[in-house]
Amino acid sequence: MDLKVGMLWYDDARDRSLADKIARAANYYRIKYGQAPSVCYVAASLAAALPAHTNGLSIKGAPNILPDHFWLGVAWNHE
Repeated sequence: MDLKVGMLWYDDARDRSLADKIARAANYYRIKYGQAPSVCYVAASLAAALPAHTNGLSIKGAPNILPDHFWLGVAWNHE
């Protein structure tokens, strides 16, 4: 994973699309931390339903992220 520290967002609203949930989380992140996140991890089972990139945000699936949870942050370059 290229994210060491981030913000965990929970949204179980059934009336919002997955893309909308991520957009809302990214907007909150921008307001709270003063910069846009570059990566969002979602449950591995949901990753296939999303584009790999949207609005400058890389979307990745991870087996340790639960459904309705989103882990956002700025990617860490470990090179």
